[in-house]
Amino acid sequence: MIHRHCSFCEAQESEENPLIAGNGVYICKNCVFSAYKIMFGDEDEKQDNKLVDAVTQLMTPKELNEFLSEYIIGQERARKLLSVAVYNHYKRIFKHDAVEDDTEIAKSNVLLVGPTGSGKTLMAQTIARVLNVPIAIADATSLTEAGYVGEDVENILTRLMQAADGDVERAQQGIVFVDEIDKISRMSENRSITRDVSGEGVQQALLKIIEGAQVNIPPKGGRKHPNQDFLQIDTSGILFICGGAFDGMTDIIQRKQGNNILGFGHDKKTKDEQEATLDMVEPDDLISYGLIPELVGRLPIIASLNEISEEDMVQILTEPKNSLVRQYKKLFAIDSVELTFEEDALSAIAAKAIKRKTGARGLRAILEEIMIDIMYELPEYGGYEVVITKEVVDSSEKPLYIKQNKQKTA
Repeated sequence: MIHRHCSFCEAQESEENPLIAGNGVYICKNCVFSAYKIMFGDEDEKQDNKLVDAVTQLMTPKELNEFLSEYIIGQERARKLLSVAVYNHYKRIFKHDAVEDDTEIAKSNVLLVGPTGSGKTLMAQTIARVLNVPIAIADATSLTEAGYVGEDVENILTRLMQAADGDVERAQQGIVFVDEIDKISRMSENRSITRDVSGEGVQQALLKIIEGAQVNIPPKGGRKHPNQDFLQIDTSGILFICGGAFDGMTDIIQRKQGNNILGFGHDKKTKDEQEATLDMVEPDDLISYGLIPELVGRLPIIASLNEISEEDMVQILTEPKNSLVRQYKKLFAIDSVELTFEEDALSAIAAKAIKRKTGARGLRAILEEIMIDIMYELPEYGGYEVVITKEVVDSSEKPLYIKQNKQKTA
């Protein structure tokens, strides 16, 4: 009997390790596998490398906070809380084997409490950008319990899958931001005997996916039906950030502290006192507001955001990397026009936003109102400097058009 050997490793042919022959050369099964790994890589090894990269690239809380400060003005306490929560969450995923014991670290989901336009959504988007993870943003008011007209809670995860380009592993390390969470609060602490399809029922439907579970989702969204194929997602590694304005929360906190909020002798709280009150929000205050205890328990980190002041509004207009003033300057520069805002003009824009009570998100609408007529004629003013004054903002007067230090009336 002739015994053939592998030309590469000299292994003898056997049933467990057969040889492939060609041109008088032999290669065994083990060498074929080794060659494949060298040429194309091992999938398990690729996954391990991906996790190792994520560990080495994971920023410290200070680094995360510094990155957030480039896009978000103020809100120091909320930025610090979110940075620590995000760091602990991804450390829990990627470094759980660093200490050898059987202790399981619970998820550190976050609740952002603050008035509209204070930066809740921007915080979540910025964190997702720096970590390079997919993010899905959902509005809680559009969600209903399964079986009712509206959007199923599981569709949030479908959006996350789409943001991850269909990669289940990547989606399972993403971020979900649920906005307007306060709008699904029940009307009182007493349980209703009727069905509440858009309030308490939605909160209960959110419990499973927020805590961490294997969830079946329709790949393309929409309604579930029995004949449909499902994708299974493990939500234990997904960070959930919920946000809400919680209008009236300060009254609940003050009532708990024994402060009269109605009647004679009541002193109106200053803005600083109201902000300090919101910093004192506790889980039982959220339950009094209308969130169910089970949901509050799954959102252990509560960060309050303060209402934006006029001074902060001016900084938001000018300082962040993607500030509106920088965006408009770039738009004008494309048409070879230099754009300048006087300090009084920026203050007037900020004052308008404060008056409208729309927060930072209202700044864009105000600037569009001011700039629409100017941008309509913009291509005709190549080589000019356009100066926006306080009168342009307050009285809709025309800006100054300056060329070679000579003023031109538009």
